[in-house]
Amino acid sequence: MKVIGLTGSIAMGKSTAAKMLARMGYAHFDADAVVHALTGPGGKALPAIARFAPGAVSAERGMDRKALGDLAFRDKSVLRQLEAVLHPLVYHENRRLLALWQRQRRRKALLDIPLLLEGRGEGRCDAIWVVSAPAILQRRRALARSGMTVEKLAGILARQVPDREKRRRADVVIATGLGRAITWTALMQADRLPVSAKTWPPRHRRNTLFKGAIHRAPKSLPLLPLSENRA
Repeated sequence: MKVIGLTGSIAMGKSTAAKMLARMGYAHFDADAVVHALTGPGGKALPAIARFAPGAVSAERGMDRKALGDLAFRDKSVLRQLEAVLHPLVYHENRRLLALWQRQRRRKALLDIPLLLEGRGEGRCDAIWVVSAPAILQRRRALARSGMTVEKLAGILARQVPDREKRRRADVVIATGLGRAITWTALMQADRLPVSAKTWPPRHRRNTLFKGAIHRAPKSLPLLPLSENRA
């Protein structure tokens, strides 16, 4: 079973790319969905979160993200404590599903993890694919989201590995600023690239831009309407 790690900074189109890959037959591990389940009503993470942020947790409603965000703004340690609770639980679910898919003889699996590189998750993958778009388009997409502000976006980006560094560390870079059809073509090409199991990290580390849609993409990518690739 080949395991592909898909990542990218906020508003780069990762969710759209992940949905396309699921349509191509990838078993899909969605880290965000796991976190929502862990922190939703009756979630396994709620008792631990309640120990350091009791006012942001309700057994019936789950974790109040706004209340926790306000608390984290005042106390920088809150975010570290939250990550210390969630990361092991997400990792455990990831390992459980990988073992299940291996028993099911699935041919390919996708680890859809926003902070894959920040959390040093490369060791679970045979290759890393990074979705990327021009910074100005990323900013427009992000600020169009409900509740997003310039200050909040700056804080999120400060915690993420910069896009340039992600692209440098990737095996494949998928451009998402040229429209869905080109993104689909690029993913189809990436899917055909040979990947050997247990080869991470590659012996010769470099960014692979495969021949095709991405290789031909211009350095300055045109803007798309905000309705395109919002994820």
